[in-house]
Amino acid sequence: MFELISSVSYFNLNSFILKVTIKEHELIAQEAARSVERYISEAIEARGTAHIILATGNSQLLFLKALRERSVSWEKVIIFHLDEYIGLEENHPSSFRHYLKENIIKHISPKEFYPINTEGKSLDKAIEYYTQLLVYHPVDIACIGIGENGHLAFNDPGVANFNDQKSVKVVSLDQHCRKQQYDEGWFDSIEAVPKKALTLTIPTIMSAQHISCFVPDERKANAVRNTLEGDIVEACPASVLRNHPSVNLYLDPPSAKLLKYQ
Repeated sequence: MFELISSVSYFNLNSFILKVTIKEHELIAQEAARSVERYISEAIEARGTAHIILATGNSQLLFLKALRERSVSWEKVIIFHLDEYIGLEENHPSSFRHYLKENIIKHISPKEFYPINTEGKSLDKAIEYYTQLLVYHPVDIACIGIGENGHLAFNDPGVANFNDQKSVKVVSLDQHCRKQQYDEGWFDSIEAVPKKALTLTIPTIMSAQHISCFVPDERKANAVRNTLEGDIVEACPASVLRNHPSVNLYLDPPSAKLLKYQ
């Protein structure tokens, strides 16, 4: 249960508070960007650099635009991302490396951008390399979304593991996830959507000091309801966010439409 206070809801869960902001899409993009800027600044002030994860997809476009326009000390920020298809070259228009370069990296000058890249190396070596990077650069802020099937990154129902021993792993994408990628216009047919990907695991995402979760659009409404009002189960991977001590969840009215309290 939660109480709505000036478009901000507070879910009291396990003695922690999950802050939920419900406003129009452009307004939550601006608010999320301001908040992430503040967390980045705090990390830089504390340790000299900030380590952040950025999500991809149509739902993240306004947030990334707002974030790149903030007064962030990007030269002190190291950027990671959540997942990548197996079998797509870096310059493929549907690769997440390409997406991030086009939508934020080329607009800023980060200290480092570490893409998940399997070209020229085995998957095992790619996993080992990215795992070690995350060990050396513990995540301060994870900027994520929620998939239509409740996935976090490419941790779909069926492969999500709340107690995963791996930091990065190979996963098979379920049909709902692949259909979402096709429906968003990234591929000419659902057959063209890769069936496998590399993804950060649930524990890796949950290891971030703070999570900013940006989830607009009506097509996410069922996943949002299951995340906040259903059981905390791997069948809805995003429900695990309720076990994290510091999460800001940004919804617009369409994505929040199925919630009982708003």
